[in-house]
Amino acid sequence: MGFRFLFLLALTIGALLAVGDVRGAGKPTLPLTRNVILVTTDGLRCQEVFTGAEELLMDGTNGGVKDVKALRDQFWRSTPNLRRRALMPFFWDFIAHQGQVWGNTNRGSSVRVANGLNFSYPGYSELLTGVVDPKIDSNDKLPNRNVTVFEWLNRQPPFKGKCAAFGSWDVFPYIFNRERSGLYLRAGFEPIYEGKVNPRQELMNTLIQETTQLYEGVLYDSFLFQGAIDYLRHEKPRAIYIGFGETDDAAHDGRYDRYLHAALRVDRYLQQLWQAVQSIPAYEGKTTLIVTTDHGRGSGPVEWKSHGQKIAGSEDIWMAVMGPDTPAFGERATTPVVYQKQIAATVAALLGQNFQAAIPQAADPLPGVIQKPPDEKSHGKNNEP
Repeated sequence: MGFRFLFLLALTIGALLAVGDVRGAGKPTLPLTRNVILVTTDGLRCQEVFTGAEELLMDGTNGGVKDVKALRDQFWRSTPNLRRRALMPFFWDFIAHQGQVWGNTNRGSSVRVANGLNFSYPGYSELLTGVVDPKIDSNDKLPNRNVTVFEWLNRQPPFKGKCAAFGSWDVFPYIFNRERSGLYLRAGFEPIYEGKVNPRQELMNTLIQETTQLYEGVLYDSFLFQGAIDYLRHEKPRAIYIGFGETDDAAHDGRYDRYLHAALRVDRYLQQLWQAVQSIPAYEGKTTLIVTTDHGRGSGPVEWKSHGQKIAGSEDIWMAVMGPDTPAFGERATTPVVYQKQIAATVAALLGQNFQAAIPQAADPLPGVIQKPPDEKSHGKNNEP
């Protein structure tokens, strides 16, 4: 009996040591995330995200505001923290507490565009492919020769037919290279529902076709969101992209009131998305949300309307991540610079996939999103612009 007891004890200790060795040897464990939702809102500045409405622009001259008093009543507060919460309450009351927010340079956190051009097609391509392609230097409707992380995931058996993209801008079919990728993608003013549709969806398609386009080639965010959340609920994709556009177009039009209202609506859409996630068993507790933008904007009474290579500040962007694998570090401070191009590999890594194994030139995943960050003193090999 004594020998048998010692033998069984030895086996038990050996098994425990073996488990401890696997977990302690630095080998990666599978993430808890089963689904990723990536959301962008085009050209929303760091200034509004981190400090709220800017007083200089809340007038009829610099900001094209039609009702100054109403705008100030809704968005102006005595401190930057109160102003940013008035603009994006869900973002600051929930995402910032449950996840991580990057890009507040006043706190030593910087997120930058690496392509140097600081406008949409190069930005979206960088964000979605993890690569800066110098040949992408315009917003022309040319098929992207680079593979987005959504196209790549759609080729993997666990994700085949379970990846989708919804974008307000009619250039997204080219950015994602819809013909080559085979992704389910709806963009611009094309009908947002296909196949057999119910009366509500038929009405939505009719409204899309018959509503005057305020911004050429850019679908209203409200229409886009309804199509995207319907798809999420009914098709339950493993990876979905939703790209809103009204923040950028309102800024280009010099309408600061519309710009702020567009940002507030996006915040409400984020809240509705997250509420939907919590109501669906396939998503609840298994979904990571990433929110960011494609470029920043300039500052001051004129350059806030613009962005690009010659507009200072338009290389500065922001991002937020929230999910079961992301430590709740809140608003990040004193971190190394991270780049827009790191998002693609991050999306894959959250789903337990190695995007860089297929696309070696892609930038590394964001540090600290899936595990506790290192001392944050150096960049990965592919992260420099």
